[in-house]
Amino acid sequence: MRRMEEEDISSVVEIERLSYPNPWRDMTFRGEIYNQPVSFPFVIVHKYQKRIIGHIIFWCIKERAQINNIAIHPDFRRMGVAEAVMRKVLDQIKKAGAELVTLEVRPSNVAARSLYEKLGFEVLWVRQNYYSNPREDALIMGKFLSQ
Repeated sequence: MRRMEEEDISSVVEIERLSYPNPWRDMTFRGEIYNQPVSFPFVIVHKYQKRIIGHIIFWCIKERAQINNIAIHPDFRRMGVAEAVMRKVLDQIKKAGAELVTLEVRPSNVAARSLYEKLGFEVLWVRQNYYSNPREDALIMGKFLSQ
């Protein structure tokens, strides 16, 4: 895992398009790269193939953190990559002093919800009609980090 750079954006956008019905655009990722010190955009690089296989973006502001985006290329799903990345990021967030980390997920995204629950996240509230294409609520999940 390493910090995202502008040269990574085409690979990141490709993974994003394969992962979500409403993918982020290249300008959004570019904005995250330059939104320092709040935004922490990272890419996951395959150790042997030396290619980007995923990305994660989180914000950390004082005692609160939010995971805004995580995607793994379909060819590398169900291999523990997302779990390993999430564990590493949660460790970084905790070391930065955050007490609470949140994220949003579609109720229909059973695989992601299962991972988040495995990592100790719980549903805090529901944001009605948050997603479009298709229209769906967002579950706001959170995890309190013990110091």
